[in-house]
Amino acid sequence: MTQRTRPRSREPAPDEPLTAREAIALVREYLAEMTDGEPTRTTSVTPTESGGWIIEVEAVEDRRIPSSGDILGLYEVEIDFSGEMLAYRRTRRYMRGQTLDGGGQ
Repeated sequence: MTQRTRPRSREPAPDEPLTAREAIALVREYLAEMTDGEPTRTTSVTPTESGGWIIEVEAVEDRRIPSSGDILGLYEVEIDFSGEMLAYRRTRRYMRGQTLDGGGQ
């Protein structure tokens, strides 16, 4: 199976919007550049009404030894149908292994 690749930004092509896979790859690149963190896991991908995507990605913000002490950030990124980032924000910061319903924040 061959994977299509696109440059980070491209001219809008309404007949060829970004696929979820392409959007995830772009968002992971954006986050690595903007936060200096290491994106580790995509937690959600939601299409927008305008043809873009809202994607949540977990990123390591501070590595510790042992790794169970790593500090992670959960980021929400919105991109348009052509791959341009519209917004991003950190929605949560926590230690690896911490959960919301298990004594987390």
